Amino acid sequence: MTSTTIHAWVLEATNQLQKVDITSARLDAELILAHTLRRPRTYLHAHGDQMLDGRQEEIAYARLQLRRERTPVAYIIGHKEFYGRRFKTTPAALIPRPESEAMIELLRSLMPTTLPLIKERKTLVDVGTGTGCLGITAKLEWPELDVTLTDISQHALNLATQNSSLLDAKVRVHKGDLLRGYNIPIDIILANLPYVDRRWDVSPETHAEPDLALYASSDGLTLIRELINQAAQLLAVGGALLLESDERQHAAVIQICTAHGLKHETTQGLITYFRRR
Repeated sequence: MTSTTIHAWVLEATNQLQKVDITSARLDAELILAHTLRRPRTYLHAHGDQMLDGRQEEIAYARLQLRRERTPVAYIIGHKEFYGRRFKTTPAALIPRPESEAMIELLRSLMPTTLPLIKERKTLVDVGTGTGCLGITAKLEWPELDVTLTDISQHALNLATQNSSLLDAKVRVHKGDLLRGYNIPIDIILANLPYVDRRWDVSPETHAEPDLALYASSDGLTLIRELINQAAQLLAVGGALLLESDERQHAAVIQICTAHGLKHETTQGLITYFRRR
């Protein structure tokens, strides 16, 4: 393999990714090469004339091929940024999405008034935690919270545990099916559950993620419906339920929550916020 410069490799990699209709081709190429060189992306821009050695080039092209086959970049480089923090990612869990950051923003807006942190500690449960990005972020933003991460997948919980350790977040980890087994009031429930209906069109990258974290039956609402039923019984008076779902599902989710005595407060992006009266 002929040696090449950083600049030339990025151009060639970008071209290859564009040929397979990857819209973020340049960014993905830079992320892959920066990870291979163990340097920030800015290093590539400042050292475009630097020659890659044979081993670096070989590894970079192997990773590029994975991306050409639509393996998500987060799985190739092993991490993803979420709310300004780096979370370890593996195929054991859904990759954190920027859209999910709206849940943290919504939580921020309601914390000072609806859920004042006075005297007793407030409990927060992140249901279907995956990488742990929601619950861990909540704990780091509001250390006063008593946070539990729960998931039915032990592999996902192992990943969430690693992330909590890497980010020094003092959280509990619990293996369970939604909120089964809980018998004490919960102040805040965050949930990004599987809500994709198998009939929907999804991106090729999505096929690399675990089915368990993506798909649900009954128009994608089976698990959400079950959680709402549990939340209606377990939420403390005035407690908050924040759910992520597709916009096509919001009307149904609001209807289900209302039928269970939960008041719809607001919707921001993919997130709906309900409060127990």
